[in-house]
This record gives sequence, structure tokens and C-alpha cells, in this order.
Amino acid sequence: MLIAILTVLVMLSAFIQIRAEYHGPRYHVYVCKPLTMLFILVIAARAGPPGGSLYQCAIIAGLACSLAGDILLMLPSDRFTAGLVSFLIAHLFYIAAFVRGAGFRASLWLLLPFIIYGTFMLGILAPHLDKMRLPVLVYMAVILLMAWQAWARWERMRGHEALLASLGAVLFLISDSALAVNRFRGRYGSASAVVLSTYFTGQYLIALSVH
Repeated sequence: MLIAILTVLVMLSAFIQIRAEYHGPRYHVYVCKPLTMLFILVIAARAGPPGGSLYQCAIIAGLACSLAGDILLMLPSDRFTAGLVSFLIAHLFYIAAFVRGAGFRASLWLLLPFIIYGTFMLGILAPHLDKMRLPVLVYMAVILLMAWQAWARWERMRGHEALLASLGAVLFLISDSALAVNRFRGRYGSASAVVLSTYFTGQYLIALSVH
């Protein structure tokens, strides 16, 4: 019952935040963006068994780092690099969670789609990165590794929770790709809706993967 209530709160807060990106007021963004992630974090904290698990702890740590990254990125001053580092650490926690129990899986057939996708995104972004080239390349490698290991975990475990984490990881990857295109390649009107809807949904699914 609590998870259902929190899910409704996530949807409502996310909707208000996305609407505020286009129509204001701006304070709705400052309130609802961290609030949405806070609700998702609570879902992860309450979804697992009493006492928790290492998987749950790693997911909660990843969500907390994501929350910090959200706050840094929405500040009026440009804190993009700091936000990037926060999300980089979040992905490292997610990787630690996904290899927990299943181990590191070097499934090459699952890696290939991510290599193709990463090469495609690099071709789009590389001419526009300038001094951000190295940080973005490192970040891209880590998030691709995160998504790959999420699917590799599902390949081995085949459970409902593993599938939720895999789908969430891919949505997180899509969100960050849309954000990078908007920042480095050129701004587009639907950016906020695409970035935030995929981001919140991805994080929500990862939180639900705790069991």
C-alpha cells in the first residue's frame, strides 16, 4: 500500500516539475525535482526486506548521489561538472549493485548494442564537447557499463526485479543522452519532457528492483 501511495506521489511531483519547466513558476522546479527523487529513494528503502541487503544499500546510495546531482544541475550557477561527478558516482553504486550476486558478466552479445549506441552518440557529441570531451567520454563509458551489467544480470537471473533494473538502466541512459544532446549539440523544445520523463521512470524502476 505504501509503495502504491509513493508511486502516485512520484507521478504527481514529476508532472508538476515537468510542467513547471515550460510554464513556471520556477520554484516548482526547485521543490518538485528533489522531492520526486526523495519519494523514489523512499520506495527503494521500503521495498526490500527488514534489515536491507547490500544490493538495496547500493541502490539507495546511487539514488542519493543522483539526488545530489539533480540539486547541483538545477542551481542557477553552472555546476554541470559537479553534477556529472555526482551521477558518475551514482552509476558506480548501481554497477556494484548489479554485479552483486550475479557477478561481473562479460556477455559480448549484450555488450554489442551498447557499443553501437555509444559510438553513435559519440559521433553526434564529439565535435561539440571541447574541454568537456574527456569528462563526458569517461561518464559515457561508465553509464554504458552500468546499463550493460544491468542486462547481463537479467540474462543470468531472469527475475522480475532484474528486468525492472535493466529497463530502468536503459531509460537512464536515454535520459542522459537526451540531456547531452540538448546541452552540447543544440537546445530543442521537448528536451525537458524527454529528459525528465525517462529519468524519473528509469530511477523509479531501479528503485523497484530492490527485493
